[in-house]
Amino acid sequence: MARHITFGVILTGTGGPGEHNRWLDPEIPGDASVDIDWYIEQARTAEQAALDLVFIVDSQFITPDSPPHYLNRLEPLTLLSALAVRTERIGLVGTATTSYNSPYNLARRFASLDLISRGRAGWNVVTSGDAGTAGNYGLDEHYDYATRYGRAAEHIEVSQALWDSYEDDAFPRDRESGVFLDPSRLHATDHHGEHFSVVGPLNIERSPQGQPVIFQAGDSDEGRDLGARYADGIFTHASTIERNRAFADDIKGRAAAAGREPENVLILPGVKIIVGDTDEEARELELAQHRLSNTFDQALGELGRPFGWHDFRQYDLDAPFPDVLVHAERSFKTQATQIVELAKAQSLTLRQVVDLHAAPRRSPFVGTALTVADALEAWFRAGAADGFNIYVSQPSQLRRFIDEVLPILRERGLARSGYEGTTLRDHLGLPKPANRHTLARAAAEADLVAVP
Repeated sequence: MARHITFGVILTGTGGPGEHNRWLDPEIPGDASVDIDWYIEQARTAEQAALDLVFIVDSQFITPDSPPHYLNRLEPLTLLSALAVRTERIGLVGTATTSYNSPYNLARRFASLDLISRGRAGWNVVTSGDAGTAGNYGLDEHYDYATRYGRAAEHIEVSQALWDSYEDDAFPRDRESGVFLDPSRLHATDHHGEHFSVVGPLNIERSPQGQPVIFQAGDSDEGRDLGARYADGIFTHASTIERNRAFADDIKGRAAAAGREPENVLILPGVKIIVGDTDEEARELELAQHRLSNTFDQALGELGRPFGWHDFRQYDLDAPFPDVLVHAERSFKTQATQIVELAKAQSLTLRQVVDLHAAPRRSPFVGTALTVADALEAWFRAGAADGFNIYVSQPSQLRRFIDEVLPILRERGLARSGYEGTTLRDHLGLPKPANRHTLARAAAEADLVAVP
């Protein structure tokens, strides 16, 4: 079956990174990030258009320099559980860290969301780049890079094993015989690894899609390997069609090397889409949004995040960019390294780095509805993306995308008019994972039959 372009929406309420003043827009309620009715309205708008998923980002450490949405927002799984009972088809994807959650607890929470939503749950796996998170969990310092990714891989494997605790036919619920559970279809986990020991089994059955869909985002070698080995969808950042094609080729190549089907690993860059009556008007709207985003001082403060929220206000703005990479060792190291290397290569001052970091970045997906549709199609057909996550900075722009761009893509056979299945895996064209214990028993039975 030919795949359509996958579309998700990223809901960051009062403004995520680089959008400190988004909440000043009269279209955005000042309490949007903690108003469940606002989220329900956006999710239903996306669902009415048969979009694939709603994506909720998260982190668990803030400073006064954090963007407004980070300062005051709902916990993802609580939020998504509320959305699950107010929507019917759209996928519900939430961010949760493997660094500060136990596998049993997190697997149970996602399995619950998956049942509540009847098979629409997805987990965006992160390792926590904000080093200060450690202090909120009783630790003196954040895990080093190798430990974070080692924990992540093991955490995913344990979670997937827990989600297979019950085979699909484990509960006969036969009143006549009085049999509720077939104990031969219940399996302990008995995991004893480097980072976790989990006996199991999980006390919740599988959902209609088998297991929650796994998503991941990470551009380091460790992050790419993790995503290629375990993820069904990879969140990344759109820059150019060429760079994203190279990224997609790399991830799918790693997936194949890990013994996976590359076409079942979807590349989903986050994009800002702005639709105008003319290309020029759309670019003016894009620039106006950027000018509203933040001040120089806000950008200076937020620059510290990839460096463990290091305070850059202590330095001379017009001196060479300071040697601060050491502060990123347990934070967003890949991003911080890119900033430092660029500053060195171009002999930039701190002021120039801030200006460059906060400068307007022209999205490839800005223009008339036809211009935007052409760009989305070009990326999809070039293999640079299997779909797109749309940042909802302004709900009115989401509606313009739905009302004006989607009809063009539907005419071209690139977007569906309605849902063709009920689960998130159905929407994404992904197979339901078979229960490992069911597979093992079937293989054993086949071996017995084969013996003369």
